[in-house]
Amino acid sequence: MEWLIVVAVIVLGIPALAWYAQDSLIFFPQSVASAAHLPTRASPLEVVAADGTHLRGWIVKGAAAPAPTVIYFGGNAEEVSWTLADAHWPREWTIVGVNYRGYGISEGAPGETALTADALAIYDAVARRDDIDPRRIVVFGRSLGTAIAAHLAAERPVAGAVLVSPYDSMIAIGKTHYPWLPVSLLLRHRFDAVPDAQRNTMPLLAIVGGSDSIIPNERSRALFDAWAGPKTWVAVPGADHNDLGSDDVFWPSVARFLAPR
Repeated sequence: MEWLIVVAVIVLGIPALAWYAQDSLIFFPQSVASAAHLPTRASPLEVVAADGTHLRGWIVKGAAAPAPTVIYFGGNAEEVSWTLADAHWPREWTIVGVNYRGYGISEGAPGETALTADALAIYDAVARRDDIDPRRIVVFGRSLGTAIAAHLAAERPVAGAVLVSPYDSMIAIGKTHYPWLPVSLLLRHRFDAVPDAQRNTMPLLAIVGGSDSIIPNERSRALFDAWAGPKTWVAVPGADHNDLGSDDVFWPSVARFLAPR
C-alpha cells in the first residue's frame, strides 16, 4: 500500500504544484531603479486600466508631428525601458512602452486577462494624443508580448505588427517544455493567439531565431501561417531566444518594415 500512496502523491501532487506555481513559471516581473539610460526625448507615461490599476512606462517622442508610433509589448522577464532606449529605433517614430502589471513601477499582478485588457487601454490612451498619428500605429511584441500584440491588433485599428519570437499558444509552448504534464487542463494563462491572427489583415513582420531554445520555430510558424494579412518571415540562423535582437539582421528588418510605403 505504501507504494500506492507514493504514486498517488506523485501523480496528484506534481500537477497540483504546477497549478499553483504557474504564475511564477510564466511571469518574471522586473523592477526599475533608474530611467537614466533612456534618451532625453523620453517622458513618463501613465495609463489607468479599466479596473483602476495604474500602469507606468515611457513615451519616446519621434521627430515627425504627428508621429507614426510603435506600441511595444515585451517578454516575460523584461522591463521595457531598456528596449525603448535602443538607438536603433527610427528617429521619426514615437516609441511607447508600458510595463506590465507588477513590472517596473506598474501596479498590480500580471495575468492573461489583465494584460490583454491593459493593452487596449494603452492603445486608446496613445491613439487620442494630438502628437500621435492614429493611422500609423504599429504594434510590436516580443516573446510573451506577441500574443498580447496580436490580440490588440485584432481589437483596434493598427497599420502593422512586428512579432519577435511569436508563438501560437501558451498551451503548445507548455507541452513542448513539460510533455509529462496535462498542460491543457492546468494552464490558466493560455494566450491563444491563433484566433486573433486569423482576424488580422494588416501586414506582419515575424522575426525568429533559427536556434530558439524557448519558442521552437514550429510554434512561431503556426502563428505565422494563421495570420490572415500579408506577412514576411525573417529567420536569423544560429540566433537563440535572448540574443536575437543583437544580430545584424534584426534592426534593418524592422526599419524596412516601418519605412513609409
